[in-house]
Amino acid sequence: MTQTATGRPGKIVCVGRNYSEHAKELGNAVPKEPLLFLKPPSSVIHEGESIVLPPQSKQVEFEGEIGVVIGSRLSHADAAAAARAIRGICALNDVTARDLQKSDGQWTRAKGFDTFCAIGPESAAPSDLKTLVVLTRVNGVERQRGAASDMVFPIPDLLSYISGIMTLEPGDVVATGTPAGVGKLAAGDVVEIEIPGVSKVRNPVTNTV
Repeated sequence: MTQTATGRPGKIVCVGRNYSEHAKELGNAVPKEPLLFLKPPSSVIHEGESIVLPPQSKQVEFEGEIGVVIGSRLSHADAAAAARAIRGICALNDVTARDLQKSDGQWTRAKGFDTFCAIGPESAAPSDLKTLVVLTRVNGVERQRGAASDMVFPIPDLLSYISGIMTLEPGDVVATGTPAGVGKLAAGDVVEIEIPGVSKVRNPVTNTV
């Protein structure tokens, strides 16, 4: 594995409800087109850094995801070109204040707190992206497991779709959605997102200092 470039991605583009079972567990319909939102670069942390629970939320949850790191500029690209532009794959935790997500009606606050995007080291993408698997453990207990083959919208299609809206630049990260099994985090927990053989990120959870 090689660590992602020092510093932060220019942007983090995220995909909501890209696993049908996750949509169902939250009582949501599967979208007809990819559902996009952004996390700010200021939310990024790396291996061993703490996820800090903000006082504004009483329901902070983990969301383990397959992160895709862009290697070359993409604008209005087709799926094949988008796949060729992938620089690497990384484990990603799209930490979410679920109560604020529900109350706000849009997701910026719920997704955007500092420390709410844990990103693991980057490794080269496999030749078959559908073989990727993501799993989440909290305090050593597996809570989530999902495969890229189960995504509603495959990774190349997602990148193509996003590139028709906003240009993706080298170093940008796309979070491709979380499988079913999301749950609440508490101070003292340790949460680990792993893409077996590819990337892993492990972070303790603390209260606001």
